[in-house]
Amino acid sequence: MRIKTKIEGRDAVMRRLRQLVPEAEKELAKAQLEGAQELAERIRPRAPVGEPGGGQYAASIKGERIAGREVAKPRKGAKGQTKDPNATGIFASPLWHLLEFGTAERFHKSGKSVGAGPAIPHIFPTYRAFRKRLRRMMAGAVSKAVRRVRNK
Repeated sequence: MRIKTKIEGRDAVMRRLRQLVPEAEKELAKAQLEGAQELAERIRPRAPVGEPGGGQYAASIKGERIAGREVAKPRKGAKGQTKDPNATGIFASPLWHLLEFGTAERFHKSGKSVGAGPAIPHIFPTYRAFRKRLRRMMAGAVSKAVRRVRNK
């Protein structure tokens, strides 16, 4: 006997979950936001503080919902808001990319070397270490909502 599987997209899974457990999406959204904020708190101490401004970059790191953010200058090719109203993200000063990945040696027009910026990974290593716990938090929130409905 063959086992058949059907792969559904995220939208279909969430639609079915909403039908069975209406509170699950609220619990999941709450867990996502808490997870993003906790991740931001874990990244802050690992952020470099030796840059000009001494700690302003670390203070700019925060986790919040994507849907409620004002975008001053949208990225080229960006189509606007996310489809998921509960999507969260980690936001920081635009310097984050230069600090995380470093820069190659740069030169002025005169040929004078400005130097290379070393990579100081602090965001992605922290996320990779926290990812399993983050997924457990979200799965636990959905399970909690399911148990609550089942016990009614």
